[in-house]
Amino acid sequence: MNCFAAFAFIVIGMGLKLAIYPLHRWLPGAYTYAPSAVSAFLAATATKVAIYVVIRFMFSVFSIKFEFEQDTMAYIFFPFAIIAMFAASFIAVFQVNVKRMLAYSSIGHAGFILVGVQAASPDGVAAVVFYAAAYGLLAVGSFGVLSIVSGAGDRSTALQDLDGLARRRPALALAFTVFLLAQAGVPLTTGFVAKFQVIGAAVEARSFWLAIGAMVTAVVSAFLYLRIVLSMYLGRVPDDATPIAVPRAAGVAIAIAVIFTVGFGVFPGELDDVTRNAVPQLLAGS
Repeated sequence: MNCFAAFAFIVIGMGLKLAIYPLHRWLPGAYTYAPSAVSAFLAATATKVAIYVVIRFMFSVFSIKFEFEQDTMAYIFFPFAIIAMFAASFIAVFQVNVKRMLAYSSIGHAGFILVGVQAASPDGVAAVVFYAAAYGLLAVGSFGVLSIVSGAGDRSTALQDLDGLARRRPALALAFTVFLLAQAGVPLTTGFVAKFQVIGAAVEARSFWLAIGAMVTAVVSAFLYLRIVLSMYLGRVPDDATPIAVPRAAGVAIAIAVIFTVGFGVFPGELDDVTRNAVPQLLAGS
């Protein structure tokens, strides 16, 4: 009993680090008011470290084995995953600041990651590693575009500030569209492969309701990303719009993120092999 109580406290602590709903209060404000570079770091790395800690504690420190404690994993992570996905998806739809939209999107992605964790299987852990890698590049690319468009001090991050971006900077709009479609889980992107893998792991673990919930929230969150895409392509260019300068280093980084997102979305085999080979190391000592 003491072992499970300790594990419960660790899960809650890591839930704060991951910003899982309702332990998410710090994340929307941090994303909104921090510089975009800092927001990208939080989204791509800092919050995902908690997943590694949870997996290590789950399968090593507490010696919870795959087949024998699968039900326990479902009981612990099912409510966190389902609440995070549904709450984040619906709340994000009503936001008007793009950085705040991406903050709630990150909370929803964390819920998807927990879908793979609760499967308590090697396939589930591999899916989690793939998801974290894919989302890391998506976050860097998305906030990179926002950092360029918003200008010095991130002064223009409202949805209306992206109006007509496709006419002002077509390449930036196309790159951001790729990142948004990938986060929505559109085929031929790493986002689709990542979502497919975690949902597949949940189905194999017979967590059918969680898999259905993940698919439903993916559809709801797609509306959020579509709002941003429509603003870029159908919105009217503001009369006082200033020219958007794209630094060379930022342009190269965004291009690499696009290539990664589409390349491993069309040919996911290499990245999938890497993530699966990482599972024995990740679970060493379990």
